[in-house]
Amino acid sequence: MLRGMATPSSSDAELSAALGGTIKSPTAMAEVTRRLLDYMRSGAIAKGDRLPAERQLATLMGVGRSAVREALAALEILGIVEVRPGSGTYLRGSTSELLPQTLSWGILLHADKTRELIEVRHGLETQAARLAAEHATDASLARLTGHLESMEDSLGDLHHFVTADMLFHQELAVIAGNELLQGILQSVRSLIRVWVERALNDDDHAKITIAEHRAIVEALRAGDPEAAGAAMSRHMDSAGNRLRPTLP
Repeated sequence: MLRGMATPSSSDAELSAALGGTIKSPTAMAEVTRRLLDYMRSGAIAKGDRLPAERQLATLMGVGRSAVREALAALEILGIVEVRPGSGTYLRGSTSELLPQTLSWGILLHADKTRELIEVRHGLETQAARLAAEHATDASLARLTGHLESMEDSLGDLHHFVTADMLFHQELAVIAGNELLQGILQSVRSLIRVWVERALNDDDHAKITIAEHRAIVEALRAGDPEAAGAAMSRHMDSAGNRLRPTLP
């Protein structure tokens, strides 16, 4: 037994069984995410309840705390849990509200399906850029430019850079004026965010991304749907080429 580790209690044994026991999958983070979703759907935890601590979850599933932390971060992005600093992680919605229908395909963070999601995102983002060029206003372009400036200010802090990048794309989808497209894109981006953070691993990649985003803004400002679509397509090609090699 590891020094300082307590003997599992009966409640720990029950929780371990609910979580499916020790994980042997090489893609631990994806498996942890799936196990947590199954646990929350089982009814063992209700809306507003606090999840077990990271350390306890890691011990019961036999994985490192980093795998649990990444899984909880993905679930927070999806709006399923809320992380309260100094307090813990809480289930945000009821079990019927855990995932939108688009996430019930069993694709959550699975590498081969993520490759397909990258292709799907390419087409959706390109169409969103075309529509945004038709609907952009001075006010919406100012908000979009603000997210681009946040990306520029976040060079050297890639976690915040990725957040600003995501907000840029969310704002662009809002400008496009199609709520269904906006919702689908939000789901797709949430599913691949963990991989995006891994792919964007140096300042040179970040600078390329900024230049690609700037070209999109310029096309929107010109009100040119074809130029906006082409600029987004180039960006999606570049982002996909960085992202695919990080997948197992």
